[in-house]
Amino acid sequence: MTQQPDTALRRSVKALSVAGKRVLVRVDYNVPMESGRVTDDNRVRASLPTIQYLLEAGARVILISHLGRPKGKKDPSQSLGPVAEVLAKLLKKPVKFFPDCIGPEAVQATKDLKAGEVLLLENLRFYPQEEKNDAAFAAELSKLGDVFVQEAFGAVHRAHASTEALAKLLPSAAGFLVEKELTYLSKIRLNPVRPYIAILGGAKVSDKIAVLEALLDVVDGLVIGGAMAYTFLVSQGKEVGNSRVEKDHISTAQRILAKAKEKNIPVILPKDHRTVTAIDQPDTLQISAEIPAGRLGVDIGPATASEIEGFLSKAKTVFWNGPMGIFERPEYAEGTNRVAKILAQITDRGATTVVGGGDSAAAIKLLGLESRVSHVSTGGGASLEFVEGRDLPGISVLPAA
Repeated sequence: MTQQPDTALRRSVKALSVAGKRVLVRVDYNVPMESGRVTDDNRVRASLPTIQYLLEAGARVILISHLGRPKGKKDPSQSLGPVAEVLAKLLKKPVKFFPDCIGPEAVQATKDLKAGEVLLLENLRFYPQEEKNDAAFAAELSKLGDVFVQEAFGAVHRAHASTEALAKLLPSAAGFLVEKELTYLSKIRLNPVRPYIAILGGAKVSDKIAVLEALLDVVDGLVIGGAMAYTFLVSQGKEVGNSRVEKDHISTAQRILAKAKEKNIPVILPKDHRTVTAIDQPDTLQISAEIPAGRLGVDIGPATASEIEGFLSKAKTVFWNGPMGIFERPEYAEGTNRVAKILAQITDRGATTVVGGGDSAAAIKLLGLESRVSHVSTGGGASLEFVEGRDLPGISVLPAA
């Protein structure tokens, strides 16, 4: 694995001359929708500082994004039109919307824009060329602006036309959100204040192998929870009842634990569990040190949460990715919620706490604690790949500061 360069040192949007220019901003408006309505506007809110800066600087702001997985075909249910309405309310000013993202009419719409106005174009993924990183498609996109700003951190780990190829065709820079993401993630990847503890949860060991192995090169301690913990417990010869186990990764778990022991890195695994007879039967919930036959684990138990609290009490840096259980159901969210509250407490004491997007971000926002941690990433996949030390195509393509 190659060492991740300090990609926080990328040219900032502040270094671009934008007055009167068409500034093409790749945002991440891949927001949850129900019946044509945006149900969570956090990603839209995250883009506001850069948009407002550009408007105040006299730019003509053109926004491009993907939404969902329309598989290269126009799908009205995955239109960005409703997002334009949400953005207009947040900006408290009109946002124009154009029902395409390439072509002469789209280009003319950008040219008709006046300084201080905003235009959102239609879903990039209505074209299959977007995900293929097609050079000709990127060339069409480049006609929409005079300069390019990368603000879609949740998409920078994908080499797509709007994230990688496009940035080579226009003067490019990082927006404020991307700068913030890279500042915090670079800190925990390259220069963490110690002790540095990582907390990993979620469903699958297989999703986290690379990041687990990378973290063992930098952390001082590791906490493993969620369904992935059951594979680790089985690798130690423990019974986990009907809990989810990746049998083909038991040896992987053994290898990771052996590497941690060799490096003298303590690993916290669940010592007690909240269990049920079936996920849809919360009335059967019990807490036990072991998981008997016929039951499955759905969350860490209170003793484990207390151990984690003690483990984190002296931490100066914490990275958290993945819930401790099936937190989407309130009955099984106690362990995840406890970890979120612990992070808020140690942040108050001066620790740097980074929540790596995805379900962890959803959990901490559900509790209203996002302002009580140092940083909540907007990109689960991108943050994990950065922490692994992998190249992020949408970042490496940007000029150095």
